[in-house]
Amino acid sequence: MKRFLFLLTTLVIMMSNSMAQKSNDETKLIQTLYYGGDIITMQGDQPEYVEAVIERDGKIIYAGDKAGAVNNFAGETIEVDLKGKTMLPAFIDPHGHFMSAVLMVTQVNVASPPMGPVTDIPSMIKELQKFKDDNNIQDGEWIVGWGYDQDLLAEQRHITRYDLDEYFPDNKVLIIHISMHGGVLNSKAMEWAELDENSETPEGGVIARMPNSNEPAGLLMEMAYMPVFDKLPQPTGQELMDLMKPAQMMYAENGYATAVEGFTHIRDMNTLMEADRDGLFFIDIVSLPGFTEMKEWLNNPYYRFNEYYNHLKFGGGKFTLDGSPQGLTAYMAEPYLVPGPNGEKDWVGNTSIPREDLAKMAKIMVDNNIQINFHANGDGAIEDAMYAIEYAGIKANQDKRPIIIHSQFQKPEHLPKYVELGITPTYFTNHCFYWGDVHIRNVGLEKASFISPIKSANDLGLITSNHTDFNVTLLDPFFVMWTSIKRETRSGKILGPDERIDAYAALQQLTTGPAYQFFEEDTKGMIKKGMNADFLIIDNNPLKLKDVDAMREITILQTIKGGNTIYKKKTMDKLQGYFIKNTVKFDDDFDFKHIVVTNQKDFDEYFGIGKTMKNKVDKVDFEKNNVIAIATKPSKKSYKIDVVYYEFDDHKLLIQYGVAKGGKNSYESSALYLATIPKCIETVNFKSKDNVAEVEVK
Repeated sequence: MKRFLFLLTTLVIMMSNSMAQKSNDETKLIQTLYYGGDIITMQGDQPEYVEAVIERDGKIIYAGDKAGAVNNFAGETIEVDLKGKTMLPAFIDPHGHFMSAVLMVTQVNVASPPMGPVTDIPSMIKELQKFKDDNNIQDGEWIVGWGYDQDLLAEQRHITRYDLDEYFPDNKVLIIHISMHGGVLNSKAMEWAELDENSETPEGGVIARMPNSNEPAGLLMEMAYMPVFDKLPQPTGQELMDLMKPAQMMYAENGYATAVEGFTHIRDMNTLMEADRDGLFFIDIVSLPGFTEMKEWLNNPYYRFNEYYNHLKFGGGKFTLDGSPQGLTAYMAEPYLVPGPNGEKDWVGNTSIPREDLAKMAKIMVDNNIQINFHANGDGAIEDAMYAIEYAGIKANQDKRPIIIHSQFQKPEHLPKYVELGITPTYFTNHCFYWGDVHIRNVGLEKASFISPIKSANDLGLITSNHTDFNVTLLDPFFVMWTSIKRETRSGKILGPDERIDAYAALQQLTTGPAYQFFEEDTKGMIKKGMNADFLIIDNNPLKLKDVDAMREITILQTIKGGNTIYKKKTMDKLQGYFIKNTVKFDDDFDFKHIVVTNQKDFDEYFGIGKTMKNKVDKVDFEKNNVIAIATKPSKKSYKIDVVYYEFDDHKLLIQYGVAKGGKNSYESSALYLATIPKCIETVNFKSKDNVAEVEVK
C-alpha cells in the first residue's frame, strides 16, 4: 500500500511539473532589445545616451548598457540592431488639427511651396480642375481646397469668387485659407451660405467686399467664416471611420505617436469616441473641445476629461481669441503697419471674445478642473489670455499648466507674467520661414524678430513646445526643428538671431515639452524605465550634424507606438559578403543580369559566401524580405555597381544604378550588388545608363 501511494504521489508530482512546464511555455516572456546605434533618452537638460533598451508589453523595462540588458533578462528576446541609426522617443504633436487631417484626404492641396504646387491663380485653377476630373466630381457638388495663401501668389492679391466662377460655374467651391481661419467661396457656395450684398459683417469677423461695392468678394474670415465652415457637408459616419487610418498615417510617417485635435466640435467629439470604441486608433489623440459648445460637454458624464479611453483623451477646453498675423486678423495691442483686409486704417485685427466674457468662461473651466488652452497670436490676444488666467485665480504653484497656443507676438515683458501664472506656451517657429518676410512688412522688424521667443522663455525656466498647427504648415518635425535653430525667412533673413536654440532644445520641444503640457511627463517623451515604448528610428543623429541645413534631410525610418511598429519606411538595404556562383546564367546579348530572389533555396543556388577578415556576411530574413541582385557578365575588366537612386511607389520599386569601370584583371570576375527589399514589392524596375529591365516578383 505504501509503495502504491509513493508511486501515485510521484506520478502526481510529475504531472504537476509537466503542467507547470506547459504553463511556463505558454506564458513565456517575450521582449524586444534595441541596440547598435545612438539612443537618445531625452532625460535631463543635456543629451544623454544609453547602449540598449528593452521593451515588453508596450513599456520600457530597461534602458542602460548592453551588457546589463543581455545578462539580466530572461525569456525570448527579439533583437533589433539599429546598425548605426538613431533612436529617440516618438514625437508628440503639441498642437494641430487631427480632424482637418481626416478631411484632407477628401480635399485638394492648393498650398504654395514647400507645402504645395500653387504659385499663382492659374496654377490654383489647374489643381482644382485636375482634382475635379480625377475624382469625377459632378456639377452641383462641392470642391474644397486647403492651404490657400494670397501672400505667395504671383498676383499678390486674394482670389475672388469671380476668379473661381469662370471655371466652376456649376460647382460649389471653397478654398480654405492657410490660417484655417477663413476661406474664399465662389458664387454657388455664396448662394448656399445665403450671403449677399445685404449680409452684415458679424462682430469679430471679416467679409471682404468688391471695390466700391457692398458685394461680397468671396473671402470670409474669423466669425464670418466659422458658421459657414460648420455647415459644410460632412462625410457619412462610415466614410469618416474609413478615413481614420490614412489620417493617422500622416502623423506616423512623420514620427508622431500622439496627435492633437485642436478645436473639437461636439459632432467631432462623438466621431472620435466612436472611432476609439471601434479600435481604429493606433496613435494617441488629445482632443481640445471648443468653448462655443461648453454648455454641452462641461460636466457631461458622457465626456470624461483628463484620462484616456483607449487612445483618446479629452485634455482641456479651447478658446480661440484671434486670427492669424499673416491674414491680418491676429489681435494686436497696436495697429498694423498696413491696412486691414478691407483697407481699414489703424487696423488691430479681431478679437473673438470680449475680455470679460472670456475671463468668466475660463474661470468656469478651471473651477471644474478643466485645463484651459488659448489660441492667441497677437499681443492684444495674449494680454486677454493672461487676464483670463489671472481672473481664474491661477498661480504657478497650483500646477494648472494653462497653455497659450502660438504665443507669437509676445512682448518681452509678458514672459515674467507667464512664469508667475505658470503658463506653458506652445510656439510656432515655422512662421519664421513661411511668413517671416510678411510679418516684417506687417508689424516691423523689431516686433517680428521676437516672434516665438523660445530661447527667452527657456532661459526663464518656462517649459515650452513647438508645433506645426497642421494643416497650416507641413507636418514635418525636422523642419520645425530647423526653423527653431536657424529662424530663416524665405528671403534668407535671420529673424531674431537671439531667439535661436540648439538641436537638443529643439528636440525637447517635440518630446518632453508637450508631454509636460498634456500632464503625460510620467509616460511619454523620454526613454526611461516604466515609460511607454513610443520610439522613433531615424537615419541621422540631429545632435551631431555639422550643417544645420542637413536637419531638413533627416529621414524617419520607423515609428513605434507601445512597442508596435505603426510606420516603417520601405528601404533597400545593401548586403555584404557574397559572390556569384556559376548558376547565374547570362544571355549572349546582355552584359547584365537583374534578379529578384524570394526564398533561401534560390538564394543559395545563385550566390555563395565571400567572407574574409575584412567583411561580413549578412543573413537574409525571407519571411519579411526579398533580395534584388544586379550582376555583370564575367569579364577580365573590373566593374563596380552602385545604386544612385531608388524610390518606392505602392507595390513597385524603381532602382537607378551606375557602373564604374576599372582596370583589367588576369582572371574573369563579375560585379555584384545585392540588397534586401520588403516583401510587399510586386514589380522592380532596374534602370542604368545603358540598361532598362522590369522584373515581376513571383
